[in-house]
Amino acid sequence: MHEAAMELHPPPAIFGFSGEQTSAAVNPSGDQTIEGVSFEGSQSGPFNGALSCLLLLLSSFSHCQAQLSPTFYDKTCPNALNIIRTAIRQAVSRERRMAASLLRLHFHDCFVQGCDASILLDESPTIESEKTALPNLASARGYDVIESVKLELEKACPGIVSCADVLTVAARDATAAVGGLSWTVKLGRRDSTTASRTIAGTDLPSPFANLDTLISSFASKGLNTRDMVALSGAHTLGQAQCFLFRDRIYGNRTDIDAGFANTRRRRCPKDTGNGNLAPLDVVTPNSFDNNYYKNLLQKKGLLQSDQVLFSGGATDSIVSEYARSPQAFQADFASAMIKMSEIQPLTGQNGIIRKVCGALN
Repeated sequence: MHEAAMELHPPPAIFGFSGEQTSAAVNPSGDQTIEGVSFEGSQSGPFNGALSCLLLLLSSFSHCQAQLSPTFYDKTCPNALNIIRTAIRQAVSRERRMAASLLRLHFHDCFVQGCDASILLDESPTIESEKTALPNLASARGYDVIESVKLELEKACPGIVSCADVLTVAARDATAAVGGLSWTVKLGRRDSTTASRTIAGTDLPSPFANLDTLISSFASKGLNTRDMVALSGAHTLGQAQCFLFRDRIYGNRTDIDAGFANTRRRRCPKDTGNGNLAPLDVVTPNSFDNNYYKNLLQKKGLLQSDQVLFSGGATDSIVSEYARSPQAFQADFASAMIKMSEIQPLTGQNGIIRKVCGALN
């Protein structure tokens, strides 16, 4: 979750779910796709469903009108998903590390004001860019990839596909491009007209966080402990800067393998080399698999916030399960990504569709 300042920086009571539960089920066709299924209350018939929507309409007109849907662009930009998928595959093919960068960009977007593409906005007289917040400064990357995808979408269907949706789908496609499952993404997010450097500086979990802090931080975004452990598995990809793990490898701690610490010291001196990079998963740093969890069992978590997941606490059993079962990890990761991607989206008449992701129209 930290590249440079975490390649993937994962991670409100529940923002944007409206009592809705999102579950994930493996597509029975075996096509390696996770489909998000929503359950809202009881299994009512068409009349009751329409009546419920009418009642909600009286108090919240936009709620019934502006739900996210996987078919949102089917008529207005039918080739949108193909355009995004092709561009992301090409970007990851050029640089495998880009998969981790795009995942991290999506995480950092959703944890600040919800999934609204606020992280993509450049500094301006009216915008305090999140790009210069400490967790993103000189570490968040992939902005150019998102802009290039948006450019192609604007050629195909101007003013239709939001940057927030591009970023959400890009994270899914980047995961699939390096060996992860795919999953169904609900679409229809709109783009913010604001950004918050302050929230970006406070709401993104620290690489030095203890377990209770991580659990609380994720819970504040509507993500439970299992979601947190699954999303942390994104650290099977990417790299972290030396200054983020220096204390861990030089601290003579009991929660780190001595040989692993010695190896990491070679590229991370005590007093220099703050920006030197090390892979978060030393075994398969460019493949989306469950080796991250196997590393934790061996006390080879690079960051403090990694190893605390397996340190005699409440999440040990989940880490052990994911280390044993790559299928369980992949399915839970997809489910957690679906939940995260639906944190506080702007829909309906809220927000805008930016023409360029880095600027307001």
